[in-house]
Amino acid sequence: MANTGKKTRGKQKIEIKMIENQDDRLITFSKRRLGIYKKIDELSILCGNEIFFIIFSPAGKPFTFGQPSIESIANPFLNGNIHVIDNTCALIEAHCTVRINKLIKLYNEVQSQIDASNETQKVLAQQVTSETDSNPSRSKKIAVASSMLAPTGLAKDTPTNFPLS
Repeated sequence: MANTGKKTRGKQKIEIKMIENQDDRLITFSKRRLGIYKKIDELSILCGNEIFFIIFSPAGKPFTFGQPSIESIANPFLNGNIHVIDNTCALIEAHCTVRINKLIKLYNEVQSQIDASNETQKVLAQQVTSETDSNPSRSKKIAVASSMLAPTGLAKDTPTNFPLS
């Protein structure tokens, strides 16, 4: 009967760290570069954004990807027409402002719940104190009843004030 065991380790999760062997590093780069291009293209199609991507190989060679084209995206930056960045900053600032306002509102709601809880706790503490002060015989009854309970685990010949059964 032939050996039917696996010859490879199959698809396994790899540890993300720099590959030490130079040849293996170049092979991995060339295999994964096309996957990165595919993901970037999908992102630009799904979001409708213009994307310009540059990646350098381990040998230092640049690889570029642009959607719709590299020139249409790079030219405004090269010519000094960077109005896109101003719009981006305004959008990011508006998003941050909205997010901060939501967080402030949430903080205020939680703070009011904490304050209400503290007030309820104070009222309950006052009620317990007033019941104990108004009915001292009740607290004495509780103390007497608790003192009548026998401690567990005592031998019958141990002298105590508690009746043992």
